[in-house]
Amino acid sequence: MKFVDETRIRVRSGAGGNGMVSFKAAKNAPKLGADGGDGGFGGHVYLVGNPQLNTLSSLYYKRLYTAEDGVKGGSNGCTGRNGEDCLIQVPLGTVATNLETGEIIAEVLTPEPVRIARGGKRGLGNLRYVSPTHQAPHEFKEGGPSIEFDLGLELKLIADVGFAGFPNAGKSTLLSVISAAEPRIADYPFTTLEPQLGVVDLNDCGDYWDRSFVAADIPGLIKGASLGKGLGHEFLRHLERTKVIVYVIDPYPVTEDDPFQTFETLKRELENFSSGFSLKKSLVVLTKADLKPDDFSINALKAKFLDIGVDVIEMSSVAQTGIKDLKLKVWDLVEKEKDLIREVEESEFKPMSDLSEYQLMVSAPLDEQLQVRL
Repeated sequence: MKFVDETRIRVRSGAGGNGMVSFKAAKNAPKLGADGGDGGFGGHVYLVGNPQLNTLSSLYYKRLYTAEDGVKGGSNGCTGRNGEDCLIQVPLGTVATNLETGEIIAEVLTPEPVRIARGGKRGLGNLRYVSPTHQAPHEFKEGGPSIEFDLGLELKLIADVGFAGFPNAGKSTLLSVISAAEPRIADYPFTTLEPQLGVVDLNDCGDYWDRSFVAADIPGLIKGASLGKGLGHEFLRHLERTKVIVYVIDPYPVTEDDPFQTFETLKRELENFSSGFSLKKSLVVLTKADLKPDDFSINALKAKFLDIGVDVIEMSSVAQTGIKDLKLKVWDLVEKEKDLIREVEESEFKPMSDLSEYQLMVSAPLDEQLQVRL
């Protein structure tokens, strides 16, 4: 299946059904009063996160998604049927933007449905307008209008760890060794043309049974990637949600840029794309240790990184060395970041009594929200 991480669709919620103007009638009793019922609510449009999806390709060829209109009210006080909602399946990590206003209206991070277009309100039948002084009303209310707009969808993969590096640094090989992922691997640049995800388990790391994290590999970066050069800038968004950035660097043989300069170039490209990368925890992985020349001073290189507070792991995917150390170190960084996020969330927690009526409503389960239909 083709990998698609950006697309645009048009969505339309359902219009509310009109109220009914009707009067009871029976043989020899033609004026028994108004009995026109209300119309039905228009259907909403929801985005639903599907953990089984990892691309927006299912939305690429169908561009219009509509909810059902509410049905007109009936006689005898009968209420029209509510319109069916439209549920759009998207991968977790999808960001939805109203292209007509430029406003981000939703981020789908859980399988819980997120409403992006509200259906029209129901119209009122003439039964609603009966009063002691107005026994035969012909008034009714039309249903509320639908909402229609162009919706931009952008996928940002949800992963704990992201690999960043130049082409042929060994990112794909590393991902294939530490996870069950099967990325394309070859001895020429840009073999990775789309992001790859892999689940890394720590079952072989002693007391870490049943622990795991998700790693993401993106196409190799080049100098100027943040300005649009090469393939990398298209996929840098997929590293924005990660908690840890692993800089994968091939130091053997030393090229025009030594490993430390390579790290600074990669870090600068990420930070030029988004300032948020400067706040992420990072780790440097020196790959292809089996090719290390005898005169190469790895200790001197490690010291340069430690001076700026960045840990270094030396490993070889081919020789299977340093794999466990790498997984344990990455796991430790991920857990520390999760603990920090929990502390921030707890400090910002508001008691239920401090929440507005609207906040309480939208935080309720979906079935309760649907019953309210304010």
